[in-house]
Amino acid sequence: MGYELLKRFRVLIAVTPLVFLGIFYFYPLIRIFALSFTPEGMWGMGEIRKLFTTAYYLQILWFTTWQAAVSTVLTIVLALPGAYIFARYRFPGKGLLQSLTTVPFVLPSVVVAAAFHALLGEHGIANDWLVKTFRLATPPFHLEHTVWLILIAHVYYNYSVVVRIVGGFWSRLEPRLTEAAHMLGASTLKAFFRITLPLLWPSLLASGLLVFIFCFSSFGTVLILGGPRFATIEVEIYRQAVNIFNLPMAGVLSLFQILCTFAFMWVYTWLQRKTTVPLTPGSRTLTQRRVITLQDRLFVGANVGLILILLGAPLFALVFRSFSTEEGFSFAFYRALFENPSESVFFVPPIEAIFNSVGFACATLVMALVLGLLAAQTLATPKGRLTSILDPLFMLPLATSPVILGFGFIIALDTPPLNLRTSLMLVPLAHTLVAYAFVLRSALPALRSIPRGLRDAAALLGASPLMVWRKVDLPIVTRAIVVGAVFAFTVSLGEFGATVFVARPQTPTIPLAIYRFLGQPGAINYGQAMAMSTILMVVMVVGFIFLEKLRIGERGEF
Repeated sequence: MGYELLKRFRVLIAVTPLVFLGIFYFYPLIRIFALSFTPEGMWGMGEIRKLFTTAYYLQILWFTTWQAAVSTVLTIVLALPGAYIFARYRFPGKGLLQSLTTVPFVLPSVVVAAAFHALLGEHGIANDWLVKTFRLATPPFHLEHTVWLILIAHVYYNYSVVVRIVGGFWSRLEPRLTEAAHMLGASTLKAFFRITLPLLWPSLLASGLLVFIFCFSSFGTVLILGGPRFATIEVEIYRQAVNIFNLPMAGVLSLFQILCTFAFMWVYTWLQRKTTVPLTPGSRTLTQRRVITLQDRLFVGANVGLILILLGAPLFALVFRSFSTEEGFSFAFYRALFENPSESVFFVPPIEAIFNSVGFACATLVMALVLGLLAAQTLATPKGRLTSILDPLFMLPLATSPVILGFGFIIALDTPPLNLRTSLMLVPLAHTLVAYAFVLRSALPALRSIPRGLRDAAALLGASPLMVWRKVDLPIVTRAIVVGAVFAFTVSLGEFGATVFVARPQTPTIPLAIYRFLGQPGAINYGQAMAMSTILMVVMVVGFIFLEKLRIGERGEF
């Protein structure tokens, strides 16, 4: 009876997340659409035509596309050897190394940008070491505000996507296919292009398209590392809305970005359905071998070294710079985080940005848990037409750029009864739109794994639906809830794209403070940016390690 009662409230349970999405997701998107087609209160296509006829905007569209394409090719080329060693070899420390490859992907874009400033900037440790070692008059690397630094950062950021997807697929390919080709006289290179590469196409296309989407919608990396010379669509949305205050053009760019993103995601899902290879995957214990021969040792050692240098050098440079002062190593930059030298109303001690971020993250965690669990409970009930509709609906905010969400907030939530532009709740509301989906995808598999008989037995013993949830469901899904909560908290701490639009000047978050410090001259500002980036990086890495220990095997829906 309890289960039947819970089933009757299925629609009521779904109302809360649907109302939240209606107010804070669909309504802002509708306002963006309206602003694009009615820039002056009347229907018109002037701003849209300007997007495709003005050389300036065409250049932005072209740069957004080609830098994403080049970043994708470079990432695949550099990550394929790494994917191969994880797929075909067993060696000490492999599990730890594979987990470490994912760390850059979970870091906020402002931390990645700060790390590359510390490593390859004009006064980065690479330039400083070369100048001192070879007694050079000027730094040899001039990568600041160049497209090369953007491309390098994109490779760093997305390396794990290719390694995880392609490596996982590669590890299950039957090795006897290539062995048979070798027996027939095919060289290693020929066997790869004739046998292995065609079989890898589904994973290559999937990972490549994901990397392209991430680079196409790049915001923080391009904004900080590219400087004023380069702009993707999302960077231009920010500049048009905040710097120029040309809201109609920002709306047109947002609309174009939304259409592109959903088109790319449709192609991605279509490719997943169509580009499958009929084969019988082999066990990983049969497809992987130990590193025995000298050739294997050199190949694996070179790739492990490349991975450690590629992924570790920027983070090492970040930590190194946070302690490096003119007087030597000290905690001076960390101590400076507690100071407010200007005593200005519009300047707060950097430590307050940390408190702000923690406060916003806690509020986000609570709202994300409530919305995510309600949505998960709705989808965990027996499948039907309603579930098939609500599942992708609940995930829409995760497929929408945070920059567009933030822009939608500032143009939609500025009039009664939704006049929230000056409210402190605007930041956690924007963060919740992204974070609650992680709670949903963490809790949903656990809820679906609960046997119906357990709930029925509890109901037969007189338990109410609420007691069934507390005594049966909650103990089973507790670990999944903790995973979702950590996800929500860390996502909120590192969120930059939406926050840069909705945060008040007096209440900056850690990413906003880092961005401001990097944009100001002076060693103390630069050092504080490094110190805050290091703190945020440590928190994100600790959270990721915690999640890795909580997750059981391949369980989850990410």
